[in-house]
Amino acid sequence: MFAHMTSVLLQGAVTLDDSGAGAPRHRDVRIVDGVISDVGTLPPGDNDDVTDLDGYLLLPAAVEPHAHLDKAFLAERIENPTGDLMGAILAMREHRHLLTVAETVERAERAARLMAANGYRAVRTHADTTIEHGLHSIEALAEVKRRVADVIDVEIVALCGWPVLGPDNAPQRQLLVDALHSGADLVGGCPHLEDGDSRGATEFLLQTATDHGVGVDLHTDETLDPGACGLAELAELVAAGFEHSVTASHCVSLGMQPESVQRVTAEAVAAAGIGVVALPHTNLFLQGRGHLPMPRGLTAVDALRAAGVRVAAGADNLQDPFNPVGRACPFETAGLMILAAHLLPADAWQSVSAVAADVTGAPPAGIAAGSRADLVAVRATTLREAIAFGPVDRIVWRHGRRLAT
Repeated sequence: MFAHMTSVLLQGAVTLDDSGAGAPRHRDVRIVDGVISDVGTLPPGDNDDVTDLDGYLLLPAAVEPHAHLDKAFLAERIENPTGDLMGAILAMREHRHLLTVAETVERAERAARLMAANGYRAVRTHADTTIEHGLHSIEALAEVKRRVADVIDVEIVALCGWPVLGPDNAPQRQLLVDALHSGADLVGGCPHLEDGDSRGATEFLLQTATDHGVGVDLHTDETLDPGACGLAELAELVAAGFEHSVTASHCVSLGMQPESVQRVTAEAVAAAGIGVVALPHTNLFLQGRGHLPMPRGLTAVDALRAAGVRVAAGADNLQDPFNPVGRACPFETAGLMILAAHLLPADAWQSVSAVAADVTGAPPAGIAAGSRADLVAVRATTLREAIAFGPVDRIVWRHGRRLAT
């Protein structure tokens, strides 16, 4: 897939250990044919293409575990006057006629390339799969996936519409199957919106994934209602025998429940091997409007991590009715996890890099011999500084090839 490359030598970069918490050290990194071959104090070789990284922090590239590329950059065209989740959903529904496959490809490709330039090596994107929208988003994102394969890996989740249960909704169930035959990689959906039967909807989505041998990534309990228990239901159903990867995104209601309930649910989620994705950008924007006092609208990150759950962090929406801002930048997401979820900088960066890769099944990355050379260098001396400033001065390598940014 990739042409033979001469050796690349990155000199004098500040690097960290795999946890991101160790003392920074200056090291050289040699890359041969897209793979790191040596790390240490390395004299230049005759065939080395040398890049001086003095003043740069060198990190493994990040992974975006939850995006909606099909909606990216719609903020100027589709407004959300109420500013809440249902307002965004209704705004999208009312403006579907504006969204063609061709213009969706243009917006989504722009977003994917921006992510790559900002230091992401992979993105998992949800694609609206509803009766009124059909397979437009699936088709568009499948094309984008092909177009950007040289700069970023794209994984597509078919975001099934609702309701899905009952005889009247057979077309919606068939549409999900069609999506899996048209480019979608995983099953997605919103069980908490299923007319009071989140468990039944979850069972259907898991069974569909089983039938097609794929994993699931569900929008789970994206509500401040403390009575929503979709995450606990998902953990119970997965523990009963689901054999593929499972991700629960949002999980907002867990943050509104008593500590004792959080602990029990978190332990069940950990036992079931479910990864959780916190989404501070969109949940902070959409959730809590009209509530006094106003909650943060995030999942219970501390309780989940204490139980051993893998908690990744994503940006979710990018300048659309669900989130009018955002820069498609891993340092921005990590910064929000520090401010809103009280993570320390090293843990916040792990949530958008190593943990995000683990949750989505992306290949592991590191700055060590044998690791694939997917790297980002930013002008900073510490990880905290990089997150705080999010420097625009950054260099990205994919498989050892420097991207033009």
